[in-house]
Amino acid sequence: MNTQEKEIFASDERHGQEVIGKEQVLKAAEILTKYKAGKTKLESRVIDHEEWFRMQHRRDTSKKKSKPTAWLFNSLANKHADFMDNFPDVTVLPREEADGQAAKDLTDILPVILEQNRFKQTYSRASWDKPKHGCAIYSVLWDSSKLNGLGDIAVNNVDVLNLFWEPGCMDIQKSKNVFFVYLADNDDLVSAYPFLNGRLGGIGFTLAQYRYDESIDTTGKTAVVDWYYKKHLADGRTVLHYCKFIGEYVLYASENDPQLADKGFYNHGKYPFVFDTLFPEEGTPFGFGYLDLQRETQTAIDEMTAALDRNVLDSTKKRYFTRIDGSINEKEFADPDKEFIHVAGSSLGEDSIRAHEVNMATGNVQNYLQYRVNELKEVTSNRDFSSGGVSSGVTSGAAISALQEAGNKTSRDMIADTYFAFTQICELIIDLMRQFYNTPRTFRIMGENGEQAFTQFDAAAIGGRNLDAMGVSFGTAEPVFDITVKVHKLNPYARQAQNQDAINFYNMGFFNPSNDVQALACLEYLEIENKDKLQQIIQQNGLNLRCQQQLYPLCVQMAQQLEATMPGIYAQVMSLLAPTQIGQQIIQAQQQALAVPAHKAAGEVQKKENTVMEGGLRAAQSVAPRV
Repeated sequence: MNTQEKEIFASDERHGQEVIGKEQVLKAAEILTKYKAGKTKLESRVIDHEEWFRMQHRRDTSKKKSKPTAWLFNSLANKHADFMDNFPDVTVLPREEADGQAAKDLTDILPVILEQNRFKQTYSRASWDKPKHGCAIYSVLWDSSKLNGLGDIAVNNVDVLNLFWEPGCMDIQKSKNVFFVYLADNDDLVSAYPFLNGRLGGIGFTLAQYRYDESIDTTGKTAVVDWYYKKHLADGRTVLHYCKFIGEYVLYASENDPQLADKGFYNHGKYPFVFDTLFPEEGTPFGFGYLDLQRETQTAIDEMTAALDRNVLDSTKKRYFTRIDGSINEKEFADPDKEFIHVAGSSLGEDSIRAHEVNMATGNVQNYLQYRVNELKEVTSNRDFSSGGVSSGVTSGAAISALQEAGNKTSRDMIADTYFAFTQICELIIDLMRQFYNTPRTFRIMGENGEQAFTQFDAAAIGGRNLDAMGVSFGTAEPVFDITVKVHKLNPYARQAQNQDAINFYNMGFFNPSNDVQALACLEYLEIENKDKLQQIIQQNGLNLRCQQQLYPLCVQMAQQLEATMPGIYAQVMSLLAPTQIGQQIIQAQQQALAVPAHKAAGEVQKKENTVMEGGLRAAQSVAPRV
């Protein structure tokens, strides 16, 4: 039990002394009942979805009923795979230069908080709910029971059967109230709230249940209601309050807490629930999914498949018409192990028995079945190319990749909406960090070069700061951050394409330092992964080259000047520069300076050799760029 949810009422005498008491929670229970009534059709649809997902929607699998096929399940499985291939990663950007370090710390820390919450498992579960039901729901709460009472952020999946909102709202944040209801063991409740001892009998709220294969015993459990509601204050602020109650008994109420009565339960003032909707629907934040779209098509496929299966079985098993007064012993005739079949009378007439001929289904029937299968694939964007299949005539890897990318546009659109929801999750996490991270916390992060590092963080880094101008205070303002989301880990095909891009850039000379200006100009028009990092590498290579062009000739010049006092220094410097491209240019320039035509006199050659130092100086100066 959350330790922040303290017991407010120890006896009945205290019920009338608080803002939220028996009368208020009974009214809230009436509102909850209305919300549940408005959500009945949605709950029935979600329960039916689970039956379809488990392929148990046709439980009677006798010969008279068509057995389900898995075409629709395969489509949902491919959608889930698309989600997992594009697991999100977060980057936090500051809106003001002063918040740059805080944004960098948040970029490193947010993935750690998500990992501690096993968010990849949570994301996987939500990635099933979204294509199945049409929506996935997350909760972002502060759980003060974590870390031995220190408390930390909790990110979890929410079952739509447990959550209730105002009917007609498309945005959950616009609902007047939001209720989350769950079942808890009576023993645990009495242990946490002793005044409930003997008061739990007959108290309950009926939750819709899935049709489980196993028997679920709910005796000894009681429905606990988490009630979130928004309250408008006289100063224009809207605050979020929270109340936990069972029946008429209040277990915790933020309005009854003196420290939270004016500022609300969460400082951000939002309901701690995020809806990730697939196909939006007017009047509800939930939407609809692929099961709603293609159940009828899947039913037609099942019925036609069952008919074809029956046709094949009937054609392979001989059946016969026999006269009631015929002379054939039908029992012996039906037994294939009987070697002899007795016939009454003196003759065996063909009019006593006749074979029942079964016509095989025509190709038109099979073509129509394939048409319905293709319809399901097309509507759910589960084409063969999207699943890795290849049709005849397409053999090029580039062509296959292009068709896959073209066929994945609906998946990209679906995942983009999920990234919007993920952005809201990160924003709620930052708001909770700002409110509850009052003491420094240590996080293990990955350094810039992939090494393990540790950093400390607390709310002061992202808390409000004073706004002062000319000695006048204008209050406080909290830092605002922009959150960008990208793919955490590229799938094998995307990695292969990115590696091929790097090889192509190398072959085109992008990494040649002397081509840095042209390469940077070309990159301005390209849309590729890690473009900023590639630009930095090319810029740094060009800068290094120009530095070498400036410094190497200076080194040669200084070595020439020191040769008189430090014999051999010039040779050492030239041996160090020789392996470099600029060093080779200096050597070639010196050789050209020493070279003389063959008809010159020997005295002139000797004179040229004596002035080698001056030639080296001129060579160095010719290589050095003008600045």
